[in-house]
Amino acid sequence: MNWVFLALIVVSVLTAAFNGTMPKLTEATVMSAKSAVELALGLIGQMTLWLGLVGVLREAGLLRSLANVLRPVMSRLFPEVPVDHPAMGAMILNLAANVLGLGNAATPFGLKAMQELDKLNTQKGVATNSMALFLAINTSCIALPLTVIGVRATLGSKDPAGIIVPTLLAASFSTFFAVLACKLLERRSIFAMSRYGAVEIDATKLKAPDATALEKAEELAAVAPKTSSWRQVVAVAIGVAVLVALVRDVLAAPASQSAFDTSRAYLSGWLLPLLILTIVTLGFGRGVKVYEAFIGAAKDGFQTVISIIPFLVGVLVAIGMFRASGAMDVLVNVLSPVVTPLGFPPEALPMALIRPLSGSGALGVMSDGLKAYGPDSFVGYLLSVLNGSTETTFYVLALYFGAVQVKALRHTLAACLVADFAGPIGALLVCKAFFASAPYISPK
Repeated sequence: MNWVFLALIVVSVLTAAFNGTMPKLTEATVMSAKSAVELALGLIGQMTLWLGLVGVLREAGLLRSLANVLRPVMSRLFPEVPVDHPAMGAMILNLAANVLGLGNAATPFGLKAMQELDKLNTQKGVATNSMALFLAINTSCIALPLTVIGVRATLGSKDPAGIIVPTLLAASFSTFFAVLACKLLERRSIFAMSRYGAVEIDATKLKAPDATALEKAEELAAVAPKTSSWRQVVAVAIGVAVLVALVRDVLAAPASQSAFDTSRAYLSGWLLPLLILTIVTLGFGRGVKVYEAFIGAAKDGFQTVISIIPFLVGVLVAIGMFRASGAMDVLVNVLSPVVTPLGFPPEALPMALIRPLSGSGALGVMSDGLKAYGPDSFVGYLLSVLNGSTETTFYVLALYFGAVQVKALRHTLAACLVADFAGPIGALLVCKAFFASAPYISPK
């Protein structure tokens, strides 16, 4: 990200100098810094809401329940790892936490999983098939796009949660190809472990997981709240009542609408309230003190937003300069002949390129794009879905492999890059299916 940040600023200033757009560049620099802070402050409410709801989920023991659901699938994906091995449990909890958007809990589980996988590794410093597949799945990252919903709401979207299902579908597309690439590449002789000798490593530099964070994550995962039958009956009754109302509303929908358009409309209008209701009633049914759990977790919302302000300011200022200098127009004009025939909007290219490099950078690029093109435009929807279709590949590789000093990556990077390439394709396909009627760019 250091090189990306430097390149954006250098190219912007040089382009503005030759184009005579220095006044615009100066204005964009000041306004971008201001808008970055305004955007972050506008996120406080959304982040607080979602962190609070996630806290209810954790107290309800959903993380452990989701881990149990994933166990049969994981045993097939990782046949080299015994079902009862600590590595399997840590990987399952890592992926379950990622699905729920619990990044703080997912990271220590991921580090713990990598250390446990390394204990099964007979060639230290060389990535095993299980390590490569675990990393590839992490870089494709199926997760609820809670932060993106918050950004879209802050920027005035009329349909902030409309990207939940498309994002999950795009991420699933990316994950499928990540797994497929791993399984195919691991069989290639060029990536055979026999080609690599044990890499000499310095044990004193091994990075252990944060003990406090790991203990906290395990404590949250192990929560088993006391349930009572009357609470469960009430929760089920609420669910049935809402289902009846939904069915009645669907039956009253205009007959002129296609089944797909009707489904999309209800996903857009009902999904967010139903998600919140489901979380609250699930917590209630499992004996959670819902309000207390919400408040306890929501307190971190303000601090979380404050912590991302420096990243947003840096990235949004650099991108604002890049756009105001005219360099963005040059990039779009150069790449348009390549991507336009494929149906991919050139305006979304910066997002697709920076997503594997930096999460904060991608958030900044997405935010800038949503403001420029409109959150409810086709480009705005695509930018939003792109943000959740893949993960920060190189950060994840450095963090997890650095924890056990893996230096011979074998096929890991290739599989991760396949996922990074598949993610934008999946995002484009689902956006064309879900948002074909949206204006290409929202009118100002």
